[in-house]
Amino acid sequence: MIHHTRYRTAQANKPAPATPEGGARQWRVRGRALAVAVFCLGAPVQAQEGNLLPVPSGQPVTLSDVLLDNNPGELWLRFRFIAPKIGDSVGRIGYDVASVDMEHLCRTLAIPYVEHHQLDPARVVISLSDRPVEFGDVSPDATQYFEAYRLDQSGCTWEGL
Repeated sequence: MIHHTRYRTAQANKPAPATPEGGARQWRVRGRALAVAVFCLGAPVQAQEGNLLPVPSGQPVTLSDVLLDNNPGELWLRFRFIAPKIGDSVGRIGYDVASVDMEHLCRTLAIPYVEHHQLDPARVVISLSDRPVEFGDVSPDATQYFEAYRLDQSGCTWEGL
């Protein structure tokens, strides 16, 4: 079962809104629990604030935000995660490994979320950041990886945007 906390209009590059009026709603995790049913190898897993999500690389990944965004003129569902070990330096989790984790998170978290809420997003965006960054803020010191997917009968199809 998925429990929503509160939602608000997302803002990018404050103070300008990221979406047209009534466009985006954001479910926040920080400060309150957001439970998301995740199915990994047939076993349900709960994604809650502070709980690590299982990913193929074994790196620590936690859910930060879920954002429903109509800004591109169609519904994009954005799942934002904190993955403090990502980066390009030696000993960090690089994009090649993190991209496998992002596809896994799409399959095991985004698909059940979409089905539960009966959403029909044009795209699902999975993002990993090595530190918390508010949606739309610029943080040159942060490492962030993004992937966009289209959901279809075969699961998550990489869009390569």
